Amino acid sequence: MDQELRLRISKWLSDWGVNSTPSDDVSTSLLVVVSLVLAIIAYLFVRRGVVRAMNIVIHRSKVSWDDIFMRHKVLEKFSYVVPALVMNLLIPLALKEHQLISSLVDRLLSVWIVVMLVRAIYSALDAVNEIADVNLVSRRLPIKSFVQLFKLFLFFVAIIISISVLANQSPVYFLSGLGVATGLVMLVFRDTILGFVAGIQLAANRMVSTGDWIQMDKYGANGSVVEVSLTTVKVQNWDNTLTMIPAYALVSDAFKNWRGMSESGGRRIKRSVSIDIHSIHFLSEEEQAKLSKINCLKEYFSSKREEISLFNQGVEDADMPVNSRHLTNIGTFRAYLIEYVTRHPLIHNDMTLLVRQLAPTSEGVPIEVYVFTTDIRWNNYEDIQGDIFDHIFAILPEFGLKAFQGPTGSDIRSLKGES
Repeated sequence: MDQELRLRISKWLSDWGVNSTPSDDVSTSLLVVVSLVLAIIAYLFVRRGVVRAMNIVIHRSKVSWDDIFMRHKVLEKFSYVVPALVMNLLIPLALKEHQLISSLVDRLLSVWIVVMLVRAIYSALDAVNEIADVNLVSRRLPIKSFVQLFKLFLFFVAIIISISVLANQSPVYFLSGLGVATGLVMLVFRDTILGFVAGIQLAANRMVSTGDWIQMDKYGANGSVVEVSLTTVKVQNWDNTLTMIPAYALVSDAFKNWRGMSESGGRRIKRSVSIDIHSIHFLSEEEQAKLSKINCLKEYFSSKREEISLFNQGVEDADMPVNSRHLTNIGTFRAYLIEYVTRHPLIHNDMTLLVRQLAPTSEGVPIEVYVFTTDIRWNNYEDIQGDIFDHIFAILPEFGLKAFQGPTGSDIRSLKGES
């Protein structure tokens, strides 16, 4: 085919009065020019014909993922491979009489094809990563880590293929040499390898995903995960600073992930108020009569009075508190709090709901409220928690209770008789 084409070119030049033979430089130059023109035509046809038509179809489609591929110009970058393929096919034929130049051009064009293919695949991988982010797939899987790893693998493959093409050796020849450099590769890419292994563990066990609120005091991280890459996890702290955590640190060290709280729809309130022990006493009849008017305690007093009355009937000397059962102000206060948080419209009744008395300390008797709010947003959660404890502190005097508070400067001055 090449020889026939050369003969026709030679005949055509002779018709124009140019003396040439099928093997001279004029025929070769014309063949090279023809190859370049055909490559340009092929590129323009693909770029301005096929690619533009496909972009119009993509723009009119209802799905959104193909628009992301168009925005990353994936098809345009693949179109650069077309002229390289055409020239790689034709120019070596045109330079058949010049073996050295033909071999060199053929190798350079092959490397160009590899580079253009890798560049286009990189763009496709970036588009896949963005699609995963848009569809929230990256919240479940560290897609970016896998994309980065595949890019790294593709880079090394391209380097090996390019070197093997330029050296005119089989890629296996260069791959066998990697075994010798394994130790160096492990040293240079230690973080990358550890990060990849950690990324697989994080994904398999769903330990952390983009959007999770994590807390890792060792690295000063307390905020939302904005990116999970091959080697690092980027956390935007609540003060808007950024913390970079090595991916393998999330596997080897302990950290707290608040995702479970977000997914459950309830955020925990676990706070206590310390009661001054000296303010705890049995309720008198007058106090019971007063507290029984509280809506949250009407049912409590009704059931407790009957229960205590039945118990005390068989007790000798029941009028002595030590021998019989009596209501206390702290117990009644706990009953009130249970009913209060149960009726609260922003407290989950389907989750743990406790008001418990903890072990007494030097600061009094702690009464702990352990409930979950229905609103997990931080600012709303803090408002709900604040409102509940505002009410608790304000209602204590109604039960004859006092919150414990360490002595202040004015208390000490009053003991000394100072004003």
